[in-house]
Formats: sequence, structure tokens, C-alpha cells
Amino acid sequence: MTEQTPLRGTAVLPPGLEEAGAAELAELGASGLRPLHRAVAFEADLACFYRLQLQARLPFRLLRQLASFPCRSREELYRGVQRAAEWDQWLPPQLSFRVDATGSLPGLSHSHYSALQVKNALVDWQRQHWGSRSSVDLEQPDISLHVHLGGGMAQLSVDGSGESLHRRGYRPRQGLAPLKENLAAGLIRLTGWDGTVPLADPLCGSGTLLIEAACGALGIHPGLERRYALERWPDFNGALWSAQCQAAAAARRNGLASGQALAPIVGNEADPLVLEQAQANAEAAGVAPWLQLHQGDCRDFQPPSGPGVLVCNPPYGERIGERDQLEQLYADLGTMVKQRCSGWDLWLLSGNPELTGALRMKASRRIPVSNGGIDCRWLQYAIR
Repeated sequence: MTEQTPLRGTAVLPPGLEEAGAAELAELGASGLRPLHRAVAFEADLACFYRLQLQARLPFRLLRQLASFPCRSREELYRGVQRAAEWDQWLPPQLSFRVDATGSLPGLSHSHYSALQVKNALVDWQRQHWGSRSSVDLEQPDISLHVHLGGGMAQLSVDGSGESLHRRGYRPRQGLAPLKENLAAGLIRLTGWDGTVPLADPLCGSGTLLIEAACGALGIHPGLERRYALERWPDFNGALWSAQCQAAAAARRNGLASGQALAPIVGNEADPLVLEQAQANAEAAGVAPWLQLHQGDCRDFQPPSGPGVLVCNPPYGERIGERDQLEQLYADLGTMVKQRCSGWDLWLLSGNPELTGALRMKASRRIPVSNGGIDCRWLQYAIR
């Protein structure tokens, strides 16, 4: 592939961030944007595809399409996969791989069996051509393939990142992370906050919303400290990749792009151990100097002089026995913002509409999103 040859790709996104994700991809130079369910289809040249990997904040994954072909049966999937790419270049036997599948077709209604059919097609092709086959590695494969079935078609793609792009590397691995980094970045984007007014989180937890906001405002791109699967692709362009890495690194600054200083970013957390983790995360992300993190109850929170933007992701009350305690927390949070945050906008991630009712406030916007499989709403309240 030359630099000018366009490729087709798919950005896999958190549910509810399809339009925001398309806007971000457009800002980074992608074209032919088409929002899908939990994804956005796009076109890009190789330089732009590299740029998206390094600078896009919202996707989980950025997939490059290898082929799209008619598929109405297991046999058509098997034959189509074998013709889909120059496998002698993409998948020699010494490379490991994995296959993930989404969607369905008649006779191919289970993603596990669809992925197995793709795997069988590939290893059979390898045996016929080399007499040996690649191993399957579900954890750290050299090549990660994705097949999507639907509308009588199969789309076969290769993952450019390897590990999910939401993992920025600044916080410890958490089995049940409260908020994934790319979702946090998308929620901040939806508020329209641009760094010129204060941003505050009275229930900041481990700091993910504030850290992602600071990184975005300061041009600190999430993908510079990792290795990418695309570096093992047969048409990898090292010079082009290095140029995009340098451009992403050079975008980092100590203030806003306009030259204006970043407005205060303030976080409040009651639990001292959680606050300590937030401070460690901010240090690891390189934004600690711009974050003011304090220990204290949200009921005692004093916002910086505003107006500004409040964001928070309070607990949803999924454990038994929490309901009464959390109703009081939401009620007190509503009282605090009405008393002390006049002129601000509050954005709250709600996973429990009954608890949100305890705020005694009327939302002006309700944006459906999904947080860890929980159906949520990103609610905007104008505090006047």
C-alpha cells in the first residue's frame, strides 16, 4: 500500500458515543464517516490511520478492513476468508493469531462458531501452502482478526492496536473499573468543556473523568507509550509511523492551543485511599500539576469561582442495602449544587433513575450511554 491509497476501517466505540466518535475521527482527518451501532465506518490513508491509532481518544479498537464478500453460509465464509487477503504475507505460520466474530447469518448465529470457521479456513490454507500452521493465542496474538456478519455479507478486518485502546497505562488494571478511560473522554467531549472554564468533580473517585479532560485539553495523546499490532503488518511503513509518533508527541503543551492557561480542574474524594490512587493516576498520566485533588465529603464541596462545568459518576446502588444511604447522598448532592454552583452546568452519569430522582432537579439533556454493560444516561442540569 502507498501512503495515498485509501483504506476502509471501523472504529469500535462505547455504545452512545457513535456520533461523538465520528466527529473525533473527522477532526483527525478521516473521511467517508458512517455511524453504526457501537461503531463508525471510515476511510483513511495510511498516515491518517496511524494518526487515529495514536490520537483518537474514544475508540476501543480501530480495525482495518481486509475484505468484504457475499456470505450466506458456512461454506461461503470458509472460501471467502481463504481468498480475502494475501495470507502468505499476512499470516505466515510463525505468527500467532486470534479471531473474534460479531453479527450473524443463517447457519452462523453463534459468534464462537463463526470465529471457529474463520480459524479453520486459515489453518487449512496454511497447511496446504506450507505444511504447517499458526498457533492460536487469545492473550497476545501477533495478528488479531475480526469478522462481522450481516446483510448477506462478511467483513474481515485486522486490529491495528492489539490491546484495547481504552487502556491508557496510567491506572492499575481493575477487574471492575468504574469508568473506562475512552468512555470518560467521550463523556467530557459531550459536555462541550474546552478548558476555558473550571471543571470540577465532587465525587472524583480515581480521577478518570478529570484526567481524561486534562489530557484532551493539553494535547496529551493516549497512544504514545505502547506497542501496536500494526507494527507487525506486512505493509508497515516505519518512516510514516515515526512521523506520526513525532507529530503526536509534539502536540503536548502546558496550556490550551490558544495559548491561554488551562482553567482550574478540581476533584473531591472522601476516601483517602481512593484519593491517593487518583493522585497516582494523575502523576502517571502526566497531568498532576494541573489537577487540584482534595479529600472531603461532597456535601462540603466548595467549587472554584465559576461559572463552570461539574461532572460526576456517583454510585448506582447495585449492592443490597445501599439504597437508603445513596438516596440521601443524591439528595445532599442536589442541595449542595443548588446552593453553591449557581451558573454552572452539572453533568451526571446515572445508572439508576430512581436515585437520580432524589436530586430534585430536572435534566435539560439525557444522552443514552452504556457503562460496563449498565444502561445509563449522561444527564445535563443547568444550575440557575
